Amino acid sequence: MTGAKQIMQAQAVNNHNIANLSTVGFRADAVAFASQPIYGPGYATRVNAVAGDAGTDFSMGVMQSTGRDLDIAVNGKGFIAVRGSDGKEAYTRAGDLRVTPTGAVTTASGLAVLTESGPLVIPPSTQVTVGGDGTVSVVPQGSAPFAVTQVDRIKLVNPQTSDLQKGDDGLLRLKSGAKLKPDDSVSVTSGMLESSNVNAAQSLISMIELQRLYELQVKGINSTDQNEQSAERLMAPA
Repeated sequence: MTGAKQIMQAQAVNNHNIANLSTVGFRADAVAFASQPIYGPGYATRVNAVAGDAGTDFSMGVMQSTGRDLDIAVNGKGFIAVRGSDGKEAYTRAGDLRVTPTGAVTTASGLAVLTESGPLVIPPSTQVTVGGDGTVSVVPQGSAPFAVTQVDRIKLVNPQTSDLQKGDDGLLRLKSGAKLKPDDSVSVTSGMLESSNVNAAQSLISMIELQRLYELQVKGINSTDQNEQSAERLMAPA
């Protein structure tokens, strides 16, 4: 039963990854199985289907050209700082940015993009561009096309991935709960987006393998039940 339960949890994680195949900047979750002792009456036994959290897959997704000035992709290692729905600083690779009617710059999911001093807000503009270092420049409304003004710089960070943990909202945060300082070594490319790093073929194979493992566990439970019933009939008085 323990094995079947853990396989169901692993299948849920795998299905979640598949559901995010097209999510920009998504980082796949991983599950590993390990043998663990289970102690009870009689001799200690061992079950080989206990799933453990193997963390997050931080490998890069595929860079895709969009030609849109507000789409940015992080080059190599690093993350974009955003404000999570809990109001705290978090990190993402999703660079599909938007500008709200009030001038706030957000991700496509509505999360405020941060600078070192707070949320990024731009004035009414006819053009918005993002430089390789995250600097946001605009052409204010009513100005000449060449009247480019620098507004602020997107906060780009580069933590050790081992210090990060992924929340239920898909955002990454430091395990300590602290905030990171900007890292000048992190750069972005405008007009590009990074796809999800979920491997579709491998995820589908894993789904089939997990289904077969689950069936094997259920067969084991049924066999045990049948053996117990046979033992009860043998032990029953004549």
